[in-house]
Amino acid sequence: MFVDSHCHLDKLDYQERHNDVADVIKKANAANVTELLSVGVTLDSFPDMLAMIEPYDNVQASCGVHPLDVESDFALDRLHEYARHPKVVAIGETGLDYHYQPETADLQKLRFEQQVELAVNVNKPLIIHTRNAREDTLAILRAGHAEKCGGVIHCFTEDLTFAKQAMELGFYISISGIVTFRQATELKDVVKALPLDRLLIETDSPYLAPVPHRGQQNEPAYVVEVAAYIAKLKSCGLHEVATATTTNFKKLFLR
Repeated sequence: MFVDSHCHLDKLDYQERHNDVADVIKKANAANVTELLSVGVTLDSFPDMLAMIEPYDNVQASCGVHPLDVESDFALDRLHEYARHPKVVAIGETGLDYHYQPETADLQKLRFEQQVELAVNVNKPLIIHTRNAREDTLAILRAGHAEKCGGVIHCFTEDLTFAKQAMELGFYISISGIVTFRQATELKDVVKALPLDRLLIETDSPYLAPVPHRGQQNEPAYVVEVAAYIAKLKSCGLHEVATATTTNFKKLFLR
């Protein structure tokens, strides 16, 4: 049994690749992927995403504003309202991205701080995106007492030192298809060093399809390839990775 702890079901191709979200979930279930977390990136897109997944008991949602979408419409009371929905198990995707949009750094930090505060207030874990912003990401998490709600560093591409500091705050480390890429040598070493009881697996669908699907649109069924690669790196059984990451998902998000 596997869990895709981070996918964007509202962004998949429903014209040529999949019939509808039920088709995506069916394909995932056929691969023994039994739980999915569909992640929000803007407030405007959240209601349609929620309506898409609401009929499915094995699909949960998060609500938040992505650091690359901080210039989208934002209202804190609206985010509070969405966060109270029973389907919403996390706040985010939020965080900082100085690689693609360094010019919005100040607004990114403000939105990140606001979402950390909300997550602590509603006691729901955070889903963190960070790129070229290690020090500021950790500083904001610490200042906001994010250890009270915990969370996950999603699509992890940082170093081992960052991973350890995040874990000290009670955060999990989520591994995507990037780990299967030939050039991801540092990430492979990090995965080898991290304990299974702090790992999650994800696809970040429709992005970052793992080998052997690289170049295609990603989908939740492919999270099994991520788990299999982790098992290879850590010289353990696939069942062990599946069991640990599923247990971790439930501890973090279905508490």
